[in-house]
Amino acid sequence: MSGELRGYHVAMIFGSAVAIIIGVNLVLGTQAIRTFPGLEVKNSYVASQSFDRDRIAQQALGWQASVRVDGDMLRLDITGQGGLVRAEITEAKLGRASLAAQDRAPEFHPHGDTYLADVPGLAPGLWYLWFAAEAHDGTVFRQRLELRVPE
Repeated sequence: MSGELRGYHVAMIFGSAVAIIIGVNLVLGTQAIRTFPGLEVKNSYVASQSFDRDRIAQQALGWQASVRVDGDMLRLDITGQGGLVRAEITEAKLGRASLAAQDRAPEFHPHGDTYLADVPGLAPGLWYLWFAAEAHDGTVFRQRLELRVPE
């Protein structure tokens, strides 16, 4: 009677299927938690207290920013109402939207009419550049720019 499907066989098949589902969920959940880049700000309440004031001051600057990759160099252009803007880049982070493991901190330096940063070995795909620049009057200009690196 080796060919009969009995109750304990069905129970073992069902139990194995449930175990596989739980195992896959645990693996995927662990990977999701490990690769989560984290919060944008440490305390959203504190950040919200000056958000509108900072936004209005930043908009008053009238600046626009764009970023592109040129070989192993990252090019950041900041323009204002009078053309190109000279400001101090106080912080910069280049990373993926959902994976903090590849985050970098490029160091931008003025070069002619733009800012350049060395980023060797930048993998193809979607990247984001978060940066802050300080105007001569102390106003901070913060942006998150999308960067697509071609294959």
